[in-house]
Amino acid sequence: MSKKERRSYDKSFKLMAVELHRSGKPAGTVAKELGIGVDMVRRWSREYGVHDTRSFPGNGKQDLTPEQKEIQTLKKALQEAEMENRILKKAVSIFSREDNKCSGS
Repeated sequence: MSKKERRSYDKSFKLMAVELHRSGKPAGTVAKELGIGVDMVRRWSREYGVHDTRSFPGNGKQDLTPEQKEIQTLKKALQEAEMENRILKKAVSIFSREDNKCSGS
């Protein structure tokens, strides 16, 4: 069995394919002209329709709005604070158990 090499396309190529498709050419025709799959043209067009200029950031990176970046940062800070809180609760319970052992009860 041979492994297919995964091809990658840059943002300008994807935008060109989307523009051709949006200009009225069928996805099958665009795909055949560019040598790519029909599903890719449809997926890129759908993604462009949803994200517009933030489409195709590259290499799995998300192109977030400033508000989305702030939300992501705040969520990360909240998770860290919750983890610290859990650790401190465990530490308090461990130290309170050790205090009872030393008290001679």
